Amino acid sequence: MKIKTARLINELRVLFFKHIQNMQGELHYETFLETFLFETKDLLGMEEVMFFKFDEWKQQFYKETSTGCFHDYNMQVPVQEYIEMILKEQKDDRDVTVSMQQEVKDFQTVIPLWDNGKVIGLTAFKERKNGSLTSLTPEEGAAFSKEFTTILKAALSISKISDEERRYKQLFKVTEKFHSSMNMDAVLGEIISTLHTVYPTFDYYLLLSHDNDSHENLPIKDLEYDSENVAALKAYVNGSIQFEDHSSENHSILYAPLKGKQGVYGVLQVIAPNTLVFPENEIEFISLLANTAGSALENAQLYQQSKRLVSDLQLINETSQHLNSNLRLSETMEYMKQKIIKSFHADQTGFILLHPGDKVSLLTGSSEFFDSEEASMYISFLKGKIDVDKESLFIGDLSIHCPNENVKYHSLMAVPMMESNDVKGFAVILHKEAYFFSFEMFKLLQSLIHHSSLAMANSMLREELEKMVITDHLTRLYSRSYLDDKMSQSMEEDEEGTFIMIDLDNFKRVNDTYGHQVGDDILIQVADLIQHNIRDTDIGARWGGEELAIYLPRVPLESGVRIAERVKDKVWEKSNPRVTISCGVSCWSKEHLDNMKEVVKRADEALYIAKNSGKNKVHVHGVL
Repeated sequence: MKIKTARLINELRVLFFKHIQNMQGELHYETFLETFLFETKDLLGMEEVMFFKFDEWKQQFYKETSTGCFHDYNMQVPVQEYIEMILKEQKDDRDVTVSMQQEVKDFQTVIPLWDNGKVIGLTAFKERKNGSLTSLTPEEGAAFSKEFTTILKAALSISKISDEERRYKQLFKVTEKFHSSMNMDAVLGEIISTLHTVYPTFDYYLLLSHDNDSHENLPIKDLEYDSENVAALKAYVNGSIQFEDHSSENHSILYAPLKGKQGVYGVLQVIAPNTLVFPENEIEFISLLANTAGSALENAQLYQQSKRLVSDLQLINETSQHLNSNLRLSETMEYMKQKIIKSFHADQTGFILLHPGDKVSLLTGSSEFFDSEEASMYISFLKGKIDVDKESLFIGDLSIHCPNENVKYHSLMAVPMMESNDVKGFAVILHKEAYFFSFEMFKLLQSLIHHSSLAMANSMLREELEKMVITDHLTRLYSRSYLDDKMSQSMEEDEEGTFIMIDLDNFKRVNDTYGHQVGDDILIQVADLIQHNIRDTDIGARWGGEELAIYLPRVPLESGVRIAERVKDKVWEKSNPRVTISCGVSCWSKEHLDNMKEVVKRADEALYIAKNSGKNKVHVHGVL
């Protein structure tokens, strides 16, 4: 071997070891290749040195690095033809030669880079006049070529080891972080952070299959099942890595499933720019990262599910205990309403009771919305469904089910309130946003209502029993004892009040003429008219026999007289058979010493005067 050739080879070795020393063992192949080509260019006095990398999947070469401007040499026909000639002539890396007999697009020399019997790259040299390579003999050229390719292979091998060590250190660190956190956002964030560190030039997205709420600042997309992205769906369904190459956009995409033991939780999309095939040496690391992340996601999700389950059980237990503490119905329903709003973030909450004859009523605790005309569409829809199916309803978008209606609240959940296998009503919650409620929320609402139905039924029965005790069974007015209690309480707490004593005129004649059954019906008619002409805070009662009474707390005498006149007139107008009533009115106030007995006595005396002065009259007594 000539001294010149030996010197060139020695200089190449010096360049290689100098670069290794500068990089302190952490060799990056792309950086080394670019630097090494520039140094080789200077060493050999070349005009330009270019490296072509072989795409094994496409079976084509593409330009990776050049010391000059990137001319349009990429996969040109002359280059490809020349490469095919080399591949025919050379069968393995022991048969390495420098070709100088044929020029290829101004490149006088091309050195193939072999690895395990395959050409993985080509280095093309464009020489100046009197170039150093073209002056070598074939034997000298073969020696130089062999040394050059040995250095490139050594650099590639060291680079792979260095990259793998760095990546697996990173993988070890991220695995520790994965399994030290039970927060899904933290796990997802760590995936992206690791990819940023290892592949700063790549783009990545997380395609998640589960419900995700916020995930701020993370590149997350929903994994849509009707998507045209077949590769992503295939990765999710099959649980295997998929690839997509986009020659028009000059990038390659890898889809790695985030797979745990119980299933696949999403897909990691990694986009490698400026390449027509995804780098094979990166696939294993990304696959390991995705599998580790999948296990961590599964653990975090199971942890979150267990926390949610414990929270749900606590909610049901607390609610059941609270509802079974002999609360009044109004307190029971108000408590339920607050719990539902807090747990489900509902816009509207309703508790609907079903009655014979398609009648419905609202329980205390329902949102005001359900007492509006706008709510009738929702109630009618739910009643029709629950009456027939007796099943809970979970609807993501009500507008799909009611296309002809103006739907304000799209998300809906409704659970029937059962008693002895009979539907007594249903609880419903609404939200304006479509698909707002999750299926876990639906299951929780079902459990909550089922556990609460008995307590609500008990509250209703208890109040019905209490009402029976204080209510006259015929007229459904309050009993005299209840009126006495409330009137006594009012005289202690209020400033004034009015008492009205009522008697049906000639009631004996009604009984004798029409019979006692009609007489009872007349009493019921008068009682209903009284109820419809007084406030909820006023008290209508059956005093005894055909005598009725009204107590008006905090109402002055003048207003009380007007109410008595109104009731008297309504009885005359609407009773059938027509009857009349007589009324005696009295009042009390804090300005004068008084007691209930005296107030009642004055009203009774006024009634006596009304009946003896022609009946169908209102008489006032006790103007102080």
